[in-house]
Amino acid sequence: MNHEQRTAVLDFYTYPPVGTDDWRYVYQSAQVRVLELQMLTRAAFLDMANAENFPAAVDLLSATEYAMQRSEKSSMEMENNLLLRRAAVREMFADLILDKPIVKLFKTRDDFANLRLAVRRTVTDKPIGTDYSADGNFPPEQFEQVFAEENYTEFPDYMADAADRAVLAYYRNKDIRQVDNAIDSAQAEYNLKQARLLNSIFLLGLFKIQIDLTNIRTMLRLKFTESEQRNVFLKGGFIELERLERGTELGYEALAPLFFVTPYYHLVEAGAAYLTSDKSFLRIEQQCEEHLTGFLKTTVQITAGPQPIIAYLLLKENEIRTVRLILTAKKNNLDTKLILDRIS
Repeated sequence: MNHEQRTAVLDFYTYPPVGTDDWRYVYQSAQVRVLELQMLTRAAFLDMANAENFPAAVDLLSATEYAMQRSEKSSMEMENNLLLRRAAVREMFADLILDKPIVKLFKTRDDFANLRLAVRRTVTDKPIGTDYSADGNFPPEQFEQVFAEENYTEFPDYMADAADRAVLAYYRNKDIRQVDNAIDSAQAEYNLKQARLLNSIFLLGLFKIQIDLTNIRTMLRLKFTESEQRNVFLKGGFIELERLERGTELGYEALAPLFFVTPYYHLVEAGAAYLTSDKSFLRIEQQCEEHLTGFLKTTVQITAGPQPIIAYLLLKENEIRTVRLILTAKKNNLDTKLILDRIS
């Protein structure tokens, strides 16, 4: 474990620091503070989860921005509405952030997602297609040309590097999972590099937490499937890789003690227990989401800065995903207990 990782683990109990105020963002920070008051509460999500059926859950959103306009409420209308809400919050985020490299950085999430889809289709000899997100930095309509010519120099450097690594990783064993691993690794490295270039303590902590949570989920999936795969953990998080590798070898009852000295003890304990009893990853997904949103909410200590704006973007995107999750579950008549286990 390098000095940066060792210091980070020892210097905080639950969440890393979020940095200092940046008074250029006084107006922007005040604006998102007002918007935060309009977000759905936990009680609202619980009411939706406990609703009798899909129409009843939709009706609970009638006084919110997620209200459906048509009398016949459908899954397609729901999805279109949620996509519009997401597009609006991302557009507002781009307008409020004064440091445009931060906007570019968050747009790369869609670049990497598009790239993952394109590479997977290419190596499995499927049509490249055109159904890519337009929210990234790279025009999605150019994917077909780039892959047809196998000329990755048309991509930005971070995408060209990720594409090369993903294709090479796949052809070592023709394992499609290696595409995801390679692109996830490239994205994690890129995020950390940009956070350091931006000299952002908040972004560095955010990306390290995301790496840790991904690695914990990976560790549990390797155990559950009894996979022999190793060397699939992302580098650069707060948790040393040796601890994660050790976790794949121990019994479920020993996982929580293994993570006792980390900020993730309760998360691992709850996730491992639920996986053992219910053979499901619902609880670990819920716990990871709760830990990350908990960190984002610590930006309340910042009066002015990009941190509250970034936090609002991610919290709002999470709200949209949760609405989609609940309504989709209701549409498919899933058991209410499963919904509650996932969101609370």
